[in-house]
Amino acid sequence: MAKKSSTVREYLEALIIALIFLGFTNTFLVKTFYIPSASMEDSLLIGDHLFVNRFIYGQPPTGPLARLLPHRSVDRGDVVIFRSVERPRVDMVKRCIGRPGDAVRIVDKDLYVDGEWVDDAAYTVHRDARVYANRPDVAPAGRARDNFGPYTVEDGGYFCMGDNRDQSYDSRYWGLVPEHYVKGRALLIYWSYAGETPDGEWHGWGSKLAQVFRTALGFFTHTRWSRTFHLVR
Repeated sequence: MAKKSSTVREYLEALIIALIFLGFTNTFLVKTFYIPSASMEDSLLIGDHLFVNRFIYGQPPTGPLARLLPHRSVDRGDVVIFRSVERPRVDMVKRCIGRPGDAVRIVDKDLYVDGEWVDDAAYTVHRDARVYANRPDVAPAGRARDNFGPYTVEDGGYFCMGDNRDQSYDSRYWGLVPEHYVKGRALLIYWSYAGETPDGEWHGWGSKLAQVFRTALGFFTHTRWSRTFHLVR
């Protein structure tokens, strides 16, 4: 009986250690994240599940780790995960367009940074052929979408936009992402699911369990296998 109790305790201790390790990893090194909206298409699709590098934007390492673990600030072009400016308990994903000191401007959907036209065709899509003019008689949301700025990014923040420019709610509307809101850089798609995807809101345990069951049933038929282990760029 004592041997059985000892074995159970060993398994329990191993499980606790594993949970602590996973919690530490998810908090400080690698976090998981899924895409609930179309604002980053075609770079990221609804149902893409990502690994997020949490360490890269954290405090710089010291000692022997300084050479092993890369660290830097957010660069233009990085796909970043951050807390929502309007709803801090919700995480968002966008691409960094402007760093502190950059002058961001959009003219008829073309992006300019510090007066230079940015060739962003490799990752940006425009699905609405309409171009809203920068006139007082045009709705503010339309004007900001297609004609914006110039706007100089202040210290301590980043200007971020979705790659699906015509269908993205981003810095054009709610301002800069505070530096301390940034959680990490999107690193790798480890699974892409074309079926039903949670909307990010909590609807109770019953809804959650039903969604998990439906996902399990459609795992093989709805998984986008070609996107598995796809690097986020």
